[in-house]
Amino acid sequence: MANEKTGYPGYVVVEGAIGVGKTSLAQKLSQAFGSDLLLERPEENPFLERFYQSRKHFALPTQLFFLFQRARQMQEWKQRDLFAPTRVADFLLEKDRLFARLNLDDDELRIYEQVYDQLRIDLPVPELVIYLQAPVDVLIERVRRRGIGFERMIERDYLEQLNEAYTHFFYHYSGAPVLMVNASEVNFVESEADFQALLAYLRHVKSGRHFFNPLPSREQA
Repeated sequence: MANEKTGYPGYVVVEGAIGVGKTSLAQKLSQAFGSDLLLERPEENPFLERFYQSRKHFALPTQLFFLFQRARQMQEWKQRDLFAPTRVADFLLEKDRLFARLNLDDDELRIYEQVYDQLRIDLPVPELVIYLQAPVDVLIERVRRRGIGFERMIERDYLEQLNEAYTHFFYHYSGAPVLMVNASEVNFVESEADFQALLAYLRHVKSGRHFFNPLPSREQA
């Protein structure tokens, strides 16, 4: 339920494709709310770099590692922070299937689905999902700027497929209210005006699907 002191949702998930800025926004929201924070840890996946080198050969171990990791994180978080008034995460476990369906062949997907069904836990339901959107050119530039070596091996066509898969997923997602944010020309981390505009909008999102298309502030213009 919503935090009575702030009026903001009690459990917020920030999602979006690689490079869109979801982790940075999740960290900023956590600081603003004074809340607990749960982040993906892709650097712990020993298969990820090899996946970007050869998606076909390393898709299944990469995907299964992420599935086990995320399920474990969510279970531990649920047990530890059952009574936390506000929580922020930068991933939605259900979206794990998005990557599986994009990267696995039919036989691999059947194995993955069997494991997923066995691992399903009684997860806390987000009160709001913020889905950050940006064109592929923007994602490529942001990935380049943050300078993580193996991410530079990500192919443009893969990012295009991933972006389309995310859009399809969240246009049909009904597990929680969704705020779709055009993040291509705003900077919620470096521009306080952009961030405060988002915070003000969050108070009005109670149910359904919403679209937030902010203009860049003068700080960014």
